[in-house]
Amino acid sequence: MGEPVSEMCDHLIKAVNVMMDAESSQIYRLEALKFCEEFKEKCPFCVPCGLQLADKAQTAVVRHFGLQILEHVIKFRWNNMPQQEKVQLKNCAMGLLSSGTYPILEEESHIKDVLARIIVEMIKREWPQHWPDMLKEMEALTSIGEAQTELVMMILLRLAEDVITFQTLPAQRRRDIQQTLTQNMESIFSFLLTILQLHVDEYRRSVLDAKAHCRVGVAALSTLAGYIDWVALAHLTNDNCRLLEMLCLLLSETELQLEAAECLLIAISRKGKLDDRKPLMVLFDDVAMHYILSAAQPVVERHYIFLKRLCQVLCSLGSQLCFLVGSGVEVDVPANLSKYTEAFLAFTTHPSQFLRSSTQITWGTLFRHEILSKDPVIIQMMIKYFRATMTNLVKTGFPSRNDSPSCEYSRHDFDSDEDFNSFFNSFRAQQGEAVRNACRVVPLEGFQIAAEWLQYQISTPIDIGTTGSKMAEGLCSILSPSAVQWDAMTFFTESVVGQLFKNVEKLPVDQGIELLQAVLNYNTQDPLILSCVLTNLSSLFPFVTHRPHFLPQVLYKLFASITFEVVEESKAPRTRAVKNVRRHACSSIIKMSRDYPWFILPCFDILYNQVKKLFSNEALLTQMEKCALIEALVLISNQFKDYTKQKAFLEELMATVAARWTSDEMRVLLEPALFLAFVGADQLMAEGTDHTTGINRSRLSFCVYTILGVVKRARWPADLEEAKAGGFVAGYTPSGAPIYRNPCTPQVLALLPNLLALIRTHNNLFLPENMCRLSETFSRAYEVIEVERKVVLGLTQPVLDIYDSPVYKTHLERMQGFFCTLYDNCYHILGNAGLSLHQDFYTIEGLAEQIVGSALISLDNVPDHRLRPMLHILLSYWPIRLVLSCPQEYYDSLLCPLLGPLFAYMLQVRDDEDEACEENQVTQEMLEEQLVRLVTREVLDLLSKSRLWDKGRKWDVGTSTPGSVTELSLPLQDIYMTLLTISFTSLSWKDTSNCHRTASMVCWTLLRQVVGGNLLPEAVTWFYASVLKGLQMHGQHEVCNSALTQLALIIYDNLRPRYMELRSVMTQIPSINLEALDQYDQRLLEPSSAQKVGEKKRKDQFKKLIAGTVGKDLGQQFKKEVHIRNLPSLFKKPKLEKRDIVEPSETGSLAALFSPTQDDI
Repeated sequence: MGEPVSEMCDHLIKAVNVMMDAESSQIYRLEALKFCEEFKEKCPFCVPCGLQLADKAQTAVVRHFGLQILEHVIKFRWNNMPQQEKVQLKNCAMGLLSSGTYPILEEESHIKDVLARIIVEMIKREWPQHWPDMLKEMEALTSIGEAQTELVMMILLRLAEDVITFQTLPAQRRRDIQQTLTQNMESIFSFLLTILQLHVDEYRRSVLDAKAHCRVGVAALSTLAGYIDWVALAHLTNDNCRLLEMLCLLLSETELQLEAAECLLIAISRKGKLDDRKPLMVLFDDVAMHYILSAAQPVVERHYIFLKRLCQVLCSLGSQLCFLVGSGVEVDVPANLSKYTEAFLAFTTHPSQFLRSSTQITWGTLFRHEILSKDPVIIQMMIKYFRATMTNLVKTGFPSRNDSPSCEYSRHDFDSDEDFNSFFNSFRAQQGEAVRNACRVVPLEGFQIAAEWLQYQISTPIDIGTTGSKMAEGLCSILSPSAVQWDAMTFFTESVVGQLFKNVEKLPVDQGIELLQAVLNYNTQDPLILSCVLTNLSSLFPFVTHRPHFLPQVLYKLFASITFEVVEESKAPRTRAVKNVRRHACSSIIKMSRDYPWFILPCFDILYNQVKKLFSNEALLTQMEKCALIEALVLISNQFKDYTKQKAFLEELMATVAARWTSDEMRVLLEPALFLAFVGADQLMAEGTDHTTGINRSRLSFCVYTILGVVKRARWPADLEEAKAGGFVAGYTPSGAPIYRNPCTPQVLALLPNLLALIRTHNNLFLPENMCRLSETFSRAYEVIEVERKVVLGLTQPVLDIYDSPVYKTHLERMQGFFCTLYDNCYHILGNAGLSLHQDFYTIEGLAEQIVGSALISLDNVPDHRLRPMLHILLSYWPIRLVLSCPQEYYDSLLCPLLGPLFAYMLQVRDDEDEACEENQVTQEMLEEQLVRLVTREVLDLLSKSRLWDKGRKWDVGTSTPGSVTELSLPLQDIYMTLLTISFTSLSWKDTSNCHRTASMVCWTLLRQVVGGNLLPEAVTWFYASVLKGLQMHGQHEVCNSALTQLALIIYDNLRPRYMELRSVMTQIPSINLEALDQYDQRLLEPSSAQKVGEKKRKDQFKKLIAGTVGKDLGQQFKKEVHIRNLPSLFKKPKLEKRDIVEPSETGSLAALFSPTQDDI
């Protein structure tokens, strides 16, 4: 055999060299690869060739290939090898471990890795039953040298990973190996600690071999990390916590500190019984804390990754402390708590923004802990934390800049300024939570710091730094020193003041009013600073309720900001900062009107007159800003608590809109061609020219915005007595519930016909004959706008615009925004109308037909990105609120005409989209597929909510009463069957979250209502086959697999006794065991005659029956399977002897059965 083996080895060496040679052509490389793979699969000389190629005399790549051959033999041929060959291969592999490698510092890491894999593969197949001395042989290898010791560490680590972490072997083998490891864990841990101690001591003493011993120490720590996570906690605390002590000592060793910190982190992060975790508090003792602090306190940059791990160690230590103190376990507040918190604070003040952020969750946990938060040490630390947060909230450290010590660390942690910006927003939110938690304990101290900071910023001149805004001279950019300081201070003040009003009975009103006056008197033309000023004004506004005479000044400040401009009469577009100031002012007025309407009511006339003055100049405000002011007025008018007075006010407020909306000019809403001409979408436009029809779009948008604002905000008093006194109660239902009337009802109902006409026209715009009416300029006006495209694709991270340059929109972008906003707002009005108008809305004659004839018309042509908001807005309001609010006598006349076509269309459109998305161009495929997925989720959201429908009709989809659906009217039965069809069809749609949700929540909930009826056999087999199709599509995902398997089991168990056809479906499953199927059916059909089986075992049997339907992902479909045979179990429990308990025992008494001497009972 020697000559054929040598010859084959020569060929293999040449093939390997061809594959690894960068100069080889692709054809030669593929031929060489094919030759090597065929050799591994078919050649009988694999073992001798592998051993010969693995010889030290060969090059590293050849040795690696030789070892791969041996690994392949063990994985795929082991079961068919004679015992003698197995023993021989095992001995050869052990020989490679002992003498087949170079010294530890010279050997290649990939050679060591494959050697460890070979040994572990044999262990997985033979230990402990056929290789009982494996651990002793491993221990003996460590006496040969450092290289062998490192290999043993790698073997033990990989064994733990395969058995415990990745679980890459059958359940019985895994159980045998895990139990044997657990039985020997005390000796394994002792062995690992001895190896670690021995080589660390040698590392400290030796000079020549220090690196070798260090390498072994690193390997030992890595192996320990693989075991610490799952072994019994007692092993971590044995021998007076020897392991934890060693790990703390190693924190001072530069070459070993990272691995030691990782082990310590895993140990401290362990969960389990509190009693078992109590010994971990030894780390708060003087010695352990000294070593941890000595590693953390200087916080010099010896090793940045180590600092991250050490920070995590302190975080986990704090979490364990919070779990144990105050629990059932007797753990006192540590005496060294102040040392711990000081060390922790050192990380919170470190220049690295990532390290600072890592501490925030733990601070929040400490500050809200019932006992620790009252400890003097923590209370003192809260003040220090406030001071640290004043620095940490300042947004500095962008990786592209060099204006802060944080920048260098950010270049390690973040890929771009956008990445850092996104991180910092999350970091800031964490700090806000921690500050709020601290302010529950020390609110006045926090407010004092915030007040000092606010006063300081007001008195400090604005510093624009080196990155001023390009918009105008002397203005800040978002990175200017003053801008980032004002921004940080504002966030801190907002967090503190909010808690002050919740947690302090005697408020510092005088100090609060003093701050408010300072803010009111502060004037700036810088939009970034002014936006912060407005936020502080909103935060401090609750103090005004104690000094009402300041209210007009506040309103004046806000109204001045609503019309804010940096450059008056400028034709350039407003920058984002200017828009934010104006929106901020509008939002503040809405917020005050919503939260303090009773307080603002005396100033209503002032407010109303100011709004009318602003509205007199049509170009002064945007439509959204006008709508915000209208909403504020409506919110305050709700405090009139007089139906007649509020109705008159709303009539006056909406007079202009009502006149325009119902005028002859609005006949353009009835015809798509007239509408397109009205808004200018059929005109050619050159960039840089004014669009004459822009005023029409503006007025149209204002009408819709106004209707929406009134419908959203107009309400009757919450108190029934006040509502009755004000004339808001129109009557009572038969059950005695009041029927309210909304003062905006007459106005809104008068405007509703044209709104529905606009919706109908908008849907008809997508018809081919109307699409061709668009001019070349606006041919893409209906496409997805860029902002929505990014949201759909999950690209939500905005590009960082440091200088806030004016954004010039093209005519096309403006038209796209107009259509998108108008479409959404129309459906928002329709959605809010039912909630706002109640009975007056639901009793409109022919309401369902009007909605079907407008909102649901021409849906076949409506693109997905328009269909999605329609579904989301309309369905989120209608199906639930129609049923909850609508009188029962209107169900058949209102619900059925509306929901029947809607659900039927949703089923049809989803099937069409599944086919269409496969035909799209590659460039659009991701967007289209994601849109389909989002539309589907809207549909499934509705299905999951449909369980609420039972409240009106006395039938519950969640009950198990069969046949209850037959009590419904025929139209509702049709709707119900459509829901069933959508639900089961959706199981095989390309969306795992939808599949899991529907399988676990919807399908059986709906189906069990009809199982008692006369379902056709074809329908039953279709339902069951749909579940199996879902398994084929999503079965590789564990969560979906579990839900679908459970659903298939329930359907089969409930319907198989009545429908023999289900068996024919089962017989079509690939590789099904028909004998096992017969046994399962027998137990199901004849439970009395069959042997009883536990529920878990029955589920496992069914899972095996349908296993052939479970699909695999692409990466697993062509993977060669590894088969590991089970060995005789070492831990099999002996079966109890069966005997009749009424049979007389040796003592002749029944009581003897319960005697301690009866071991077998």
